[in-house]
Amino acid sequence: GFRHYTVADCEFNSSKLNDIEYTQSYYYNKLEYVRFSSSVGKFVGYTEVGIKNAERLNNGPEVVARRAQKESYCLSNVGIDVEADLTKS
Repeated sequence: GFRHYTVADCEFNSSKLNDIEYTQSYYYNKLEYVRFSSSVGKFVGYTEVGIKNAERLNNGPEVVARRAQKESYCLSNVGIDVEADLTKS
């Protein structure tokens, strides 16, 4: 069968907001077709369907919601992870 899934990721070097990158990738049959990156600030398509979806998503409310994820999702979780790592090292 065919599989569709998304992967959200926070990459960071510190708990400062400027050092965090939020990405959300969309896959179909193990092929990434569109991705949102907070460093780019918009969706980027990697296939013909992904390019069409990126254009639609960048013109809708989804792009604003994803931009907010860096602060609302990553920042709080990164702070927890950094503190946990520092207390264990």
